[in-house]
Amino acid sequence: MIEKMQFNYTREITVINQEQFEAHIRLYEGYVNNINKVDKELMWGNPQREQSNTTFSYYRECKRGETFALDGVILHELYFENIGGKEEEPNQNIKSRIEMYFGNYKNWSDDFIATAKASRGWAVLSFDQRSERLRNISLDAHDLGNIAYSAPILILDMYEHAYFLQYADKKVDYINNFMKNIKWSIIGSRMQFMDHINT
Repeated sequence: MIEKMQFNYTREITVINQEQFEAHIRLYEGYVNNINKVDKELMWGNPQREQSNTTFSYYRECKRGETFALDGVILHELYFENIGGKEEEPNQNIKSRIEMYFGNYKNWSDDFIATAKASRGWAVLSFDQRSERLRNISLDAHDLGNIAYSAPILILDMYEHAYFLQYADKKVDYINNFMKNIKWSIIGSRMQFMDHINT
């Protein structure tokens, strides 16, 4: 069983207000509840495996729900962890890692913002282990657009539920405020596995 993680609103979180934060937490809790329901059905229920097919079957719907709900849990947890920072830019160690793949910090930032604008679900700075490089990737859903065998580093929720209570249709304001409220210490810890890569 997956237990929900505890996230609390603090005054360091400036990208969203408390009302928006608490509404978002309730949605996250729904994903936790739903992955547990799906897991229970797949492990101990009657998922009707013998009727499985690619067009429509109960088992297929369970498997689609499995990845959607679990990715929904994981991405939300990573998002809540990486907001609430005080520094508008990362330290030199993080910058140098970004610059390896994007030339300079501004180029990465501009590209990440463009990725967010283009995304219906999530914008993710991810380390692609196949090509051994950082990429800004665009997800249109929790489980649509992910790169297999990649590690998410920085996560921005671009679903309207993440910002609409506070920002309405001013999506760009939400993105810009997010960029000023990244918890770079968390990003640094997520990058530690990259230490073996030549700089």
